[in-house]
Order: sequence, then C-alpha cells, then structure tokens
Amino acid sequence: MRKLVSILLLAMVAIHLSAQKIDYTVVDDAIAQSPVYVAQHEHKIAEARRALQQESSKMRQYDRNFTLYELYKSFVSDSAIFFLNRCIALADQMGRKSDAVRCRSLMAIRCANTGMYDEALLLLDSVRTEGIDSLAMGTYYEAYNNVYNELSYYSHIASMRQHYLDRAKHYEALMYQYLPATHESCFLRRELKAQGEGDLKGAMRVNDEWLKHVERGSHPYALTALYRYIEYKLQGDSVQMMHWLVESVLADIRNAAMDQGSMWELANELMLKGDIDRASSYISFTSDCANRYGSRQRNWQISPLLTHIAKEYKLQSQRTTHQLYVTLAAISILALLLLFMLFFVHRRNRQLAAARNALKESNSQLSILNSQLSAVNAQLSNVNSQLTESNQVKEEYIGRFMSLCSQYIDKIDDYRKMVNKKMKNKELDELFRISKSTELKEREVEELLQNFDSVFLHLFPSFVSEFNALLQPEAQVHPKEENRLTTEIRIFALIRLGIEDSSKIAEFLHYSVNTIYNYRARIKNGAIDNRGGFEHRIKMLGRIR
Repeated sequence: MRKLVSILLLAMVAIHLSAQKIDYTVVDDAIAQSPVYVAQHEHKIAEARRALQQESSKMRQYDRNFTLYELYKSFVSDSAIFFLNRCIALADQMGRKSDAVRCRSLMAIRCANTGMYDEALLLLDSVRTEGIDSLAMGTYYEAYNNVYNELSYYSHIASMRQHYLDRAKHYEALMYQYLPATHESCFLRRELKAQGEGDLKGAMRVNDEWLKHVERGSHPYALTALYRYIEYKLQGDSVQMMHWLVESVLADIRNAAMDQGSMWELANELMLKGDIDRASSYISFTSDCANRYGSRQRNWQISPLLTHIAKEYKLQSQRTTHQLYVTLAAISILALLLLFMLFFVHRRNRQLAAARNALKESNSQLSILNSQLSAVNAQLSNVNSQLTESNQVKEEYIGRFMSLCSQYIDKIDDYRKMVNKKMKNKELDELFRISKSTELKEREVEELLQNFDSVFLHLFPSFVSEFNALLQPEAQVHPKEENRLTTEIRIFALIRLGIEDSSKIAEFLHYSVNTIYNYRARIKNGAIDNRGGFEHRIKMLGRIR
C-alpha cells in the first residue's frame, strides 16, 4: 500500500512538472507575428498624426502631440523626443508651467534612458519649479532619480557610484511626497528598495499590488511581469521566473515595444541553459529592435551576449570539424579493410578452385583403380556435388559482394567529395545535420538485404514454398513483396547457407541475439514434424538452377 502511494505521489509530481514546462514556441510565434503588431502600432500613430493635422487650438494640439509621444515612447526614441519637444514649446506658448516642467522632466528621462546623461542633467537644472502642480513636481524629482540611478549603475568609479546613489535616494524621497502611491514609478522603486534590503516577501507584496493596477497584456504589464521574474529568480523558483519572463516578452512584442529588456534577459537565460540557437535568434531580434528604437544602453547590454554566443558557435564549429575528421579517418580505414578483404577472398577463391580440380582428378584415379570402392566413390561424388553447390553459392555471393564493395567505395568517395564541398562552403550546420542522421545507414542496410534476397532466390527459387511445406498452415510465412524475403525466412535462408550461429545471423541482419532466438523458436514451434530436426531439413531444401 505504501509503495502504491509513493508511486502515485511521484506520478503527480511528474505531471505537475510537465504542466509547468515553459513552451517557447509561443515566443517564436509572437516574433513571427511581430511585423503585424508593428504595423498595427504604426496605424495608430498614423491616425494620431492625421488627428493632429486637423487641430487648430494649441490646447488640442498639445494633447495630440503628447499622445504621439506616448505612442513613440517605447517605439522610436528620437520621434518620442521630437513630439515631447513640441509639447514643451506649446506648453511654454500657453503659459502652462506645470505641463512644461512635466514634459521637460519626461524629456530628461528619455535622454537618460538613451545614454544622454549630460543633456538630461542640463535640462533638469534649467527647470524652475515655482508654482507647479504635484504631478509635475513628482515627475521632476522622478527624472533626477532616474538620471542618478543610471549614472550609479554604469559608473566604474566606486566614489562616484556612491555619490550618484546618494543623490538618487535623495530625489526618490522627494518623489514619494508628490506622486500617488499607485504610480508606476513608486511601485517600481519600492520593489527595488525591498529587494536591496533582502526583504523578498515585502518585494513580492509590492509586485502583487502593482499587478492589480495594470491591464494584463499591456505595455505596463510587461514591466510588472519583468520585475516579477526578478522576484522569483531571487527566490530560486526557476519555473515561475521563466513563466513571468515569457509573459513580459510576449507583452513587449504584442505592444510593438522596441525597447525590450525582457527579451535580452530571456536570451541570456537560454544561453546559460545551453540553448544557443534560440538564444541567438532572440538576441538578434532584440538587437534589431534596439537599433530601431535608438537605445545606446540596450546595445551595450546586448554586445557582450552576442560575443559570447559567437564564441559558443565557434566552439560548436570546431567540435563538428573534429568529428568530421574522425569520420573521414574511419571511412578511410574501412576502405583499406575492404580492399584487404577483396584480396583475401580472391586468393581463397583460387585456392578453392585448385582444391576442387585436385579432388576431381583423385576421384577419377580411384574409380579406375578399384571398382570395389564404388560405395566410397558415390559418397565422394555426393561430397563433390555439395562442394560444387557451395562453390556456386560462394561465387554468386562473392561476385555480388565485389560489386557492392566497388559501389560502396564509390559512395565513400562521393561522401568525401560532398563533405569537402560543404566544408569549403562553410555549410557546417548542414554537415552537422547529415552526420547526426541515421538515414544513410538504414538505406545501406536495406540495399544489403535486398541484394541478399535477390541472390538467394536466384540460387534457390523454390526455397520459400518448400520452407512453408515444412510448417503448419497457421505458421506459414508468405513474403508481401515479390523477390523479397521476410525476416523469419531470411534467418532460415542463412541457415540453409550454413550460417547457424545466432550471433552471426544477428550481426548480419542488425538485430539482437535474443530477437534471432525468438524468431527461430517461434518458427520451429510451428513445424509439422519433429522440431528437433527442423533446421537439418532446412539445409536440404532448394536446388540450384
């Protein structure tokens, strides 16, 4: 009972783990559909541009320009900055100081996100904050916090990094005083703070609350899912962390976001797991997106990963080349062995011919010298007949064997030429695919069996019918194709030729020894007469044409 419970528990765990397995084909499909999502986003932008052209009031023009900034914010950085500049100009013209400060602060965030830190600080230092509303003031402090966080992250000087970090914390505290607690920036910074303090449960609670305030599948959802991935990664939950990373990636792609931190993370995780091909595909996609967006930081992040992937591909290429050299060496050795076997078979054939001629001469002399030895003569005649039959069988098979050897040498040379050509053309992936395939071996084995069947039926045309005559009707075996033998008949055909060792039969037919034993036992069980003498009667079947 306890054993049964243990088995059921193991089965449930296996089913659970199977259900939790990440299916990356949804990401592949989303990437394939990316041009459609981009086209849909560009259609929204085109509609917003047409609406802007129809507006006459500066207030409405400001709203339309800000909408275009939102559409371009994660799509094309330069265009987002362009429309944000127009918002600043319109806000200044209308005397809307809060909107002007907010837009300049957003401009500073854009600059920092694309690596233009000096421009961002100059822009913020030029802002005058007297008489502006809470949202503008909170955005202003958020921009300062963003710039100094970026500077502390990328600085390689410890003292400067700490200075930037202190400034970032100062402005973060000011930002909390003006922005609502449910603002995206507040959620993000509270979660990062909890992570930095090692409070993983507290960080997850912040993320849970944040997740309630974003729409599933939206662009803000992508950022929330990305930080949820980080939470599970810190907890060591590999299944959940990859699930939320994929959720973030899908949201970015489906919203046509060109600034994709989550895709870079996914490529990095897959590379660490050894899935180099998919990691290369994903990093190439996010690199194209980063180039379209115009982000210097993202390209700086991507470059080391691309370099690492290139090194992995180079190592794979070197391993494949080494395997090819080993294969070529093995083929060359096999060709030499085949040539040696041809020479040996030819020499043995000549020796057998000489022995046969000597035996015929001896029989003739014995017949003349002593008629009393007629009985012995009859036996010798029978032996000579068997030798003649055996010789004819050997000549037939040796002839076909020499032909196959010649063809195989040609095939080896063709294979060598093909390998050489593909190596010259650097088609290493194709060579790797060919070297992994067993198609060549299966085709050659099938051709060998077909040649064996053809020669055997040519030598023993009545073997199949005589073989079935020894079996009960329900045990008889009939080939499905003309001039072909079944596996069962092929085994006893080899026995008819004198090959009785199951291991040798198994080696020739490419089966296990147990399989050959089972086939032999099953056929003998279906014999009409004594199964003990069945194989002896098999050796007497058939006659050579």
